[in-house]
Amino acid sequence: MALLSFLVSKPSLKTSFLPLTSHLIPIIPSSPLSSHCTTSTFPLPSQSPPVPKKRPFNVSAHTKTWQDPYHWMRNAKDPEFVDYLNQENSYAQAFMADTQNLQRTLLEEMKNRLPTQISTPPERWGHWLYYQYIPEGREYPVLCRRLETEESGLLKTLLNYAKGHFGMEQVLLDWNQIAEQYGYVHVGTCRVSPDHKFLAYTLDITGNEQFLLQVKDLSNGYIVSRSQVDGVVSLAWAQDSTTLFYTVSDENQRPYRVLFTKLGSDEIDDVPVFTESNSSFCVDITSTKDGKFITVNSNSRTSSEVYVIDATNPLDGLQRVRECVSGVRYFLEHHYGVFYILTNAPLSESEDRSDGNYYLAQCQVEDIQSSDWQNIILPSEDMSFQDMDIFNGHLVLFVNKKNFPALCSINLPIKFNSVNQLEIENLDPWFFPLPSSQCNIVPGSNHDFMNPVYRVVLSSPVMPGVVVDYNMSERIFSIVQQEKVRDISGDCGSCSLAYELDTSEYLDPLNDKDKNNLNIELQRWKDFSGAYCCKTKEVISHDGVRVPLTILYSRKAWRRGQSPGLLEGYGAYGEVLDKSWCSDRLSLLDRGWVLAFADARGGGGHSSWHKYGSGLNKCNSIYDFISCGNYLVSEGYVHRDRLGAIGFSAGGLLVGAAININPNLFRAAILKVPFLDACNTLLDPSLPLTLLDYEEFGNPQIQSQFESILSYSPYDNIPRDACLPSMLVTASFHDSRVGVWEAAKWVAKTRDIACSHCSRSVILKTNMTGGHFGEGGCYSQCEETAYDYAFLMKTIGNVNGNK
Repeated sequence: MALLSFLVSKPSLKTSFLPLTSHLIPIIPSSPLSSHCTTSTFPLPSQSPPVPKKRPFNVSAHTKTWQDPYHWMRNAKDPEFVDYLNQENSYAQAFMADTQNLQRTLLEEMKNRLPTQISTPPERWGHWLYYQYIPEGREYPVLCRRLETEESGLLKTLLNYAKGHFGMEQVLLDWNQIAEQYGYVHVGTCRVSPDHKFLAYTLDITGNEQFLLQVKDLSNGYIVSRSQVDGVVSLAWAQDSTTLFYTVSDENQRPYRVLFTKLGSDEIDDVPVFTESNSSFCVDITSTKDGKFITVNSNSRTSSEVYVIDATNPLDGLQRVRECVSGVRYFLEHHYGVFYILTNAPLSESEDRSDGNYYLAQCQVEDIQSSDWQNIILPSEDMSFQDMDIFNGHLVLFVNKKNFPALCSINLPIKFNSVNQLEIENLDPWFFPLPSSQCNIVPGSNHDFMNPVYRVVLSSPVMPGVVVDYNMSERIFSIVQQEKVRDISGDCGSCSLAYELDTSEYLDPLNDKDKNNLNIELQRWKDFSGAYCCKTKEVISHDGVRVPLTILYSRKAWRRGQSPGLLEGYGAYGEVLDKSWCSDRLSLLDRGWVLAFADARGGGGHSSWHKYGSGLNKCNSIYDFISCGNYLVSEGYVHRDRLGAIGFSAGGLLVGAAININPNLFRAAILKVPFLDACNTLLDPSLPLTLLDYEEFGNPQIQSQFESILSYSPYDNIPRDACLPSMLVTASFHDSRVGVWEAAKWVAKTRDIACSHCSRSVILKTNMTGGHFGEGGCYSQCEETAYDYAFLMKTIGNVNGNK
C-alpha cells in the first residue's frame, strides 16, 4: 500500500480546483419485467427491509411538476431520518450476516499482503530529509524528518534507508494521535515554512470537510496561538516564514477569500487580500516552486483569472495578470525573472481554441500584463500538454502522447532568439522512460527547486508502485523503491520478472548519447504480468466513438465465458480513472474475476474527452459505460449473468443511470457515496458545490439543460416494476459533497417502485461518523473492501470464497 505524499509543495496546476468528486440522447426504456429475479440464487434475511414514510412534496421547473415523497430526507437532522438510516444499517447487517466468515477470510488475505514496513524513501528539501511511515499495527502515517549535514549525505541516507537505519528523527505530525483524540482524522494540506521552522496544516476531525488551520512551531512542538481558523482550504508561505496566506470557504464550501496572518502579531487581525464574488469560481493559493511569488488562482471549471504577490514583499498587494475570458484558463510558474504560462488562450483573434488544447508561453516578469505573450512552445500533433512543474534549470511537462500519459523535461532557460513559436521537438526534450504505456504516474513531493532530480511513483494494474528518480541534468534514472507484496501464491512469485522498458518511441536507435545516458541495463522493476493479464481494448460506443477499456484477469483462474466480472467507471470532471496497483484486487483476480475499467467520456484523456461527456453531452458517458459492459459479455470475458458494476461519487451517477437504461446488463452493483439525485440537487443552489457543478452537468435554470439532466438523473428514472440488480449503496452522514439523503432516497424509491422481490437485495450502509472520503486508515480500508467483495461474491457467485 503506497503512502500518499501529504507534504506536497503545491497542488497540480490544472487540478487545484475543488472537485465534487451532442444533443440530448433519449433514454431507452427497459422491459417492464425481467425473465427472472436477481435474488433467486442467494438467501435473503428473514426480516423485511425498512419502509420509510412518504410525505407529499411537489417539485416544479419549466412547466413540469412531479412528486418527490422522499424530499423530507433532505433534512439530515430529522430524528426520523436518522432512525431510518439506523434501520437500514440493521437490514444491511442482516443481509450480509451469512458472509461474516468470507469477510474475515478476505480481510486476512488483504492484511497479509501488506508489507511489514509501509514507508516512503526520504526526500531532500534543503538541509532536511522528509519521509513518512505507518507504524506497525497502526492505521495512519507519521510525517518525520532528519537533518542531513553531509554534502554527499543523500546517497548515504538512501543506503541507510535500505538497511532500515533512520538515525535521529523528528516527528512533525502523527495522524494516529489525532485519530485517537477525535475519532476521525483527515489532513487536507501541509506546508512547511521556507526556513523549515513551522508546519502549517489543515485538519478535519468530523468528516464534513470544514478544515481547521493549525500552525505548529517545530522547535518546541506547540501549536502557535491565534493560528487556528475554521474553513481553510489552501495555504502559502511568504519568504519571511512568518506571513502565511490562506483561503477560506463560504457557507456553500466554496473557497472564495484570501487572507494572511502574521505569526507573533497577536494584536493584529488577519487581513483580507482578495475576495471572489462570482459564485461559479473557487480561489486557490499556492507558491511558485522557487518561492519568489504567490499566485492567487480564481478558477471556474472552464475559465481562470490569476493574481501574483511578490513573496519577498508580501504586503505590497497583488497584481492581476489578465482579465478573465470565458473558456480560457492559464497557470503560472517562475524561473529567474521569467514566467512560464500554461494556457489555452487563442493564439490569434481569429482562432477558436474551444477544443481546450494547451500550449506553453513565456514572458519576462515585468511584461506579465502585456496583451501579447510572446515566445510560444507548441505540442506536436500527437501530443497535448496537461500540466507542468519547474526546477532550477529544468521544466517538467506532463503530456498526453498518443493517448497515453508521459513526462518530459526541457532545459531552461529557453532561448528563442527572434522566433516567437517553437515546436517542443526543437527544444531537445527528454522523455522519461516508463515501464509501459499503461503506467499510472503520481508526482512525488519534489519540494526542492535546486534539485535536478524529479521523483515520481509509477504503477499499473499489474505492477506494484515504484518510486523512480529522474536526473534531468544527466538524463539518467534510478529506482529508489518498489512496493513489496507479501503472501503471494507461488505462481505470482515465479512471475515477478523484470519488466523491459518501453523506450522505443522515445529513443533514436542511432543516437549513442541516448543509449549511453539511459542506464537501461542497470534498471529493472518487477511486475506480475506473468500471472495477471492486463490489456486495453477500444470499444465502439453508441455513436461510433472508440472508448478505452482496460481489462485485468488472472491467467490461471480466468475462464472464458464463465468468469464473474466487475466494471468500474467515473466519467466526470476530466479526471482519469485510477488504474494504479492495488493488492486488494488479488482477492478477486485469484478467484477468477475479471476487473475492467471504462474510461468513459467526461473523464480524462485527450482535450475533448471531457467536453463530449459533460453538460448536454453527459449521456455519452453513460452509453460509453453500457457499451463497455456489453463488450465484456459479448467477447466472452465475463459470463452474461455475472457482471457487476461499481462507481464512486460522480461515478455513482454513471452506474445508476446505466442500470436504469439497461437493468439486465448487471447482476450486482456497488454505489459508493453516489451522486444519484442529480436533478433535485442541481435545482437547489443553497447546497454546497451545486453552483460550481453547473459547468459539469448543466444549469437546470436553462430549460434545455434541465431536460438533459432530468433525462438521466438516476433518482428520477428508476424503471417501474423492473428487476434491478442487487445493490450495495454506501453513504456517509457528514458528507458535504454528496448529501447522505441522495443514497437514502434512491434506495427508498427503488424499493417502492421496482420489483418488490429484487429490491430486497438493495442494501444501504451508512457511515454515521465519516465524510465523503471514508475513514481512510490502512486497515479500515481493507475492512471496507472485504465487505464490498463479500457482497459481490454473495450476489454474483463465489459465496464460499474458494479460490
